[in-house]
Amino acid sequence: MFVDMPAGMTGTIDGQARRKQGQRRFVVIAVMVGFVLSLLAPLMMLSSQGVSAQGWSPPRTVYMAETGQTLDQVFLDQWRDGGGAATYGYPVTPEITQDDGTIVQYLQYARFEYHPEGNANGNVFALGQIGEELRPFNLQRSVASFTSTGGGESAAAATSFAKAWMPVDAASVTSDSVRYVEETGHTIRYSFRTFWEATGEASYLGNPLTEQYVMAGVTYQVFERGQLAWQNGSEATMVPVGQMLAEKYRIDQAPVAQGNLPTYSEDLFVPPPTPTPEPVAAPYGPGPVSGTSKSIVVSISQQRMWAYEGDSLFMTTLVSTGRPGFDTPTGMFSISKKVPMQDMEGLIGGEYYNVTDVPDVMYFTTVGHAFHGTYWHNNFGAVMSHGCVNIPMDLASVLYEWTPMYTQVQIVD
Repeated sequence: MFVDMPAGMTGTIDGQARRKQGQRRFVVIAVMVGFVLSLLAPLMMLSSQGVSAQGWSPPRTVYMAETGQTLDQVFLDQWRDGGGAATYGYPVTPEITQDDGTIVQYLQYARFEYHPEGNANGNVFALGQIGEELRPFNLQRSVASFTSTGGGESAAAATSFAKAWMPVDAASVTSDSVRYVEETGHTIRYSFRTFWEATGEASYLGNPLTEQYVMAGVTYQVFERGQLAWQNGSEATMVPVGQMLAEKYRIDQAPVAQGNLPTYSEDLFVPPPTPTPEPVAAPYGPGPVSGTSKSIVVSISQQRMWAYEGDSLFMTTLVSTGRPGFDTPTGMFSISKKVPMQDMEGLIGGEYYNVTDVPDVMYFTTVGHAFHGTYWHNNFGAVMSHGCVNIPMDLASVLYEWTPMYTQVQIVD
């Protein structure tokens, strides 16, 4: 009552040579620890645990100890999103690459299919129509053969199975407890109807391909993507058709080596908690310019800047001041000009420079020294500039918005 192995099922088994299209790609986001909560006072720093949490990503391949097989990438996503073992069972074979490039994997209740170029409906992922593979070769001949030759109980069961595939007339349905499915010309009733409707109807099992039939005291019904069984006193349950077909087609179900793969647990997919930043004592620095509502202080020796609001520290960060020969001047100054974005070009000490789109520029001398955002290096804490005060990009934006014109600036050794 089973068909032979489907055409194209002569490919290779390959659990890791995986589809390269339609896959999720994860972008690792670099986190600049020096500026996370610089708008708050006191300053906060992310712990090393915080950096680890932000770099976390779930596994893309897991090992299923129940059957000794693996699931990865698209198949793993579908398995988890669709209800896991309760819906599909566990994988019973490795992935199999068919001659046409389609990748399939048999699970206890289903067959997963990955179509790199999309199937007839344009879908990359599909559930295999495994119910169809239970259909007898020649329905009319099967019914006639089993009916005419006798054969006792086994022949009667075979006849029941073969007849169940024959569509019924909608006019024959006279009970509200029976539902007629026009797409396939079959009915669903009792526990099978309850199960089918509760699991999304055709979206999960597909439509019925048979009427219900009885074999060895168990009532069955075949659907496009699976089979249900029912006995008196129990609810309808899934039949492991995927595993049955894997056995029928003699597909290797031997457990594979786990290697370094993690054993499946939903805990693997729970991101670590976002750490609560812990207050740390921020370096207060040399203190604000006396008698000012806001002031900015820079230490050349420490390569650090402090911004004060009154006597309170608003923010601090490492900076880069002028290299030897291009020294940032020390003394008292004030913000004399603010430019949101500017191209900087010039010749200083015999060195030509041309930097475009410099953000958040705040001049504090009349000869071109300024605070500004810096995107061309990340070496803050070391002298790097032609005399300006280089500030990390995000922090420069905050400082620019916070600083009014004529804010007092003090630069010390």
